[in-house]
Amino acid sequence: MTSRRDRLKKLVKVQEQLKALHETRHAGFLSAAAAAESEAQDLIGHFDAGSSLAGLFPELYHRRIANALDRQKQSLESARLEAALVATATARTNMVERAYKDVRRRDERERSDRERLDLIAQKREQE
Repeated sequence: MTSRRDRLKKLVKVQEQLKALHETRHAGFLSAAAAAESEAQDLIGHFDAGSSLAGLFPELYHRRIANALDRQKQSLESARLEAALVATATARTNMVERAYKDVRRRDERERSDRERLDLIAQKREQE
């Protein structure tokens, strides 16, 4: 059977991986939002240019601009939700790390106490 210390050590590793996953997803959503905003700005720039096809297909440009802005809004909302998950994962990771450190200190203290008791017992046997 594995010790509590080993289980907590594994749990810390899993929590750190989960936190990294949420951080990566958050960054991906922010990147997608920036790309959508850039696409909308480019489309607006082409729409305003006199030599573009926007005059022939204004509905198409308006729809694509609206879609890009919708994607940006959705990505920013997803990033906000993911940021909350990052905060939760960080709190859980910190809590598990504290528990792991406490258990590790307790194990080390118990080990040193046993070593001292063994030394005392050896000295009494020698006397």
